Amino acid sequence: MKGLSYLGKLPYDGKFFHVRCCAHILNILVQDGLSEIESVIHDVRDSVKHISATPLRIQMFSETTKQMRLPCKKLVLDCCTRWNSTYEMLRCALEFKDAFPRYQEKDSSYKNNPSSDDWNMVQKVCNFLEIFSEITHIISGCEYPTSNLFLPELTLIKETLDENSVSSDTDMKRMALKMKKKFDKYWGDLNLLIAVAAVMDPRNKMKLIEFSFRALYGDFEANEHIFSVKATLYDIYREYMDAFSNESAVKDYQVGVEDNAENISRASNSNVGAKGASSGRKKFDSFIRSVDVVESLKSVLDIYLEDVVFICSENETEYFDPLDWWRENNLKYRILSRMACDILAIPITSVASESTFSAGGRVIEPHRACLGPDTVQMLLCGEDWLRNYYGIHKKKKAYEDGQKEILF
Repeated sequence: MKGLSYLGKLPYDGKFFHVRCCAHILNILVQDGLSEIESVIHDVRDSVKHISATPLRIQMFSETTKQMRLPCKKLVLDCCTRWNSTYEMLRCALEFKDAFPRYQEKDSSYKNNPSSDDWNMVQKVCNFLEIFSEITHIISGCEYPTSNLFLPELTLIKETLDENSVSSDTDMKRMALKMKKKFDKYWGDLNLLIAVAAVMDPRNKMKLIEFSFRALYGDFEANEHIFSVKATLYDIYREYMDAFSNESAVKDYQVGVEDNAENISRASNSNVGAKGASSGRKKFDSFIRSVDVVESLKSVLDIYLEDVVFICSENETEYFDPLDWWRENNLKYRILSRMACDILAIPITSVASESTFSAGGRVIEPHRACLGPDTVQMLLCGEDWLRNYYGIHKKKKAYEDGQKEILF
């Protein structure tokens, strides 16, 4: 936690460290929407389960796809609790939509072939969910900062939902309206971490806040939220200035300001000649002294926000790392760079940490195992037997060692 806690507390009273996982919210959002077409998804899922149940059916379906010159791919069975898994299943099955009726002619036990209307619905849903899939992929990374990336994607989600909620397609309209209700519940209010982290990306600064907040909140609320973000930025910056007040970085900054003010005063006094100066000149000198001293007292945060945004080339945008930029500009923004690095280090999803520390695996069932159910059961029983055997053997050995100590 080094760099996150100063004087025994987290920056801004730790308010940034209570973050709802954005990937989980997206999952809730899309799952609500998919519930509107549950019957269509059920038919596709049952079709995949039926074909994947036995090697003979898999072979029959593979031969059918080869005859129709379709892609040499396997069907994907989803995990019901993960929407992106369901999306992958639908997208994969969509490529074989023409093969399912042909397969049904060979397998009389296959009853859940989706209709052409169902496949049209699947196509529309896949096009709709593609945006959400890309966003989930972006924010679930663990090798780069993610908190600065989400605001433009959040704006895109809002615009997509707004567009589809007034669609002439009743099914898509129902989906979008249901998802929009969840969107307003979780992201209807200002999220300070997402906003402040976006400002700490030199490609954005306050420009992205002003651009995105208009779409997210409307003009009236946007102005209030923009003011709140600015106030928060200055509050955090003052905390960092106070925390590092004894360091040479701040001393150098203060000395520079004082020297600048002194030089301005000395320069203006030297303009007064032996014969004196006109009252007009004195008035202007007084004005320029006050203006230049005020400008020299601008904080580093003011300078950063007023400076132009960093514009990447099209090839660099995908690989731009704001932490590298702050490292390169550390001498210019000594305290601000520390503040930026601490804020950008906060992830907006728990996907990476949950994957690292999760001890659970996928549920093994007849439709989710390459091996037969009996073989899987034997392996599970064998694992339990080995665990019990080694546990009993260990206890037995401890008992025998204890008996030896008694005898000898």
